[in-house]
Amino acid sequence: MNMEQRLEKEFEDYFDREISEVSKTGNDIAQKLLEISRKSNIRPAVFWAIPESEYLHLVLISPGKKPLVQDIDSLKRENLIRKVKLFQNEITNPQTLFTNSYLSLAQQLYQSIIKPFEANLQEERIDTILFCLGTGLRTLPIAALHDGKQFLVEKYSLAIIPAFNLIDSNYTPIQKARVLAMGASEFPTQNPLPAVPIELSTIVNRNLIENISAKNISRGWPGKLFLNQDFTLKNLKNQLYSQSFNIIHLATHAEFKPGKPEQSYIQFWDIKLHLDEIKEINWNNPPAELLVLSACKTAVGDRDVELGFAGLALQAGVQSALASLWYVNDLGTLALMSEFYEQLKTASTKAETIRQAQIKMIHGDVYLAREKLKFSRGEITLPKSLQILGETDFSHPFYWSGFTLISSPW
Repeated sequence: MNMEQRLEKEFEDYFDREISEVSKTGNDIAQKLLEISRKSNIRPAVFWAIPESEYLHLVLISPGKKPLVQDIDSLKRENLIRKVKLFQNEITNPQTLFTNSYLSLAQQLYQSIIKPFEANLQEERIDTILFCLGTGLRTLPIAALHDGKQFLVEKYSLAIIPAFNLIDSNYTPIQKARVLAMGASEFPTQNPLPAVPIELSTIVNRNLIENISAKNISRGWPGKLFLNQDFTLKNLKNQLYSQSFNIIHLATHAEFKPGKPEQSYIQFWDIKLHLDEIKEINWNNPPAELLVLSACKTAVGDRDVELGFAGLALQAGVQSALASLWYVNDLGTLALMSEFYEQLKTASTKAETIRQAQIKMIHGDVYLAREKLKFSRGEITLPKSLQILGETDFSHPFYWSGFTLISSPW
């Protein structure tokens, strides 16, 4: 309880508002996980990893079980955070994209954070982990941790949560969905995103009838699509006011920056929407189930940046958010998003959806072959302006591990 209250206060101080009263005890959380497990085919666990100055504090709660606690005394915060930064730098270094230079750090971090509870996760048959991470760990690409044989995401569906008491913990699978897809391919002062028109048209099929069941969709999802000059804040508000959308997908530059929430923003055609203003947008009533930001950049190693990133869904008032820790090139983003929306039709949860998309990329099932992008549903023919990479796959963690599900995994 003290740990959850402390986390709540961190987010309240950063966003400068009261968020909620922490109420669930460890036993309450265990019972809630058991209830979800009985309602669905999911076995979820909550995993806290909180770096303290002289040790790493780990807590695991499984469905219906008492909390397990381990303090890893040999692991000082300073050393752990240094490894996390090195790990992210290694993954995102363009000069090492065709190597596995990240692997040693991926395995060291796995040993430090996951290994202490590995046997418990297996014994409890856990398949979904909600990670509540402390300062210095919130922008860790947790999916890319490696046990020596496989990545963590090959074993578990993953989500990052601000605190268990700060998320919508009710299990509500996406069965019907309307998508509001908006974005820009060109900007007055920022780099263009030339694949955005293809990304949006792959996601949304404007000819579909409303509220069709996800499993009956053969191509894109039903919904609306707005590009460039139509991608304005006013239009977003008008669309949200006029009808409800389950998923809001924004294909545009978004940046989490050091300092107060007003420093971080989502770029619209006409204006920047700052993080402190996101709560003023009515993301539907009931809240949208998923907000996707497909071209994010997140500063590494800054406490405020971490709080902004981990608190994105919380601040917007949506169930879950999907955002990236670093800017992935246009084609890598198009590849992952095409596969994500394909997997969303059949996966049991959003966390399982992003997991399946990431596994397809790891195994080389999503790849670029000359002028075509191949993925589960078939292929997308790319315009000449995007045929610059030649033949490539997207198996390196740079392309997939930065995409992170935030808050509710279901």
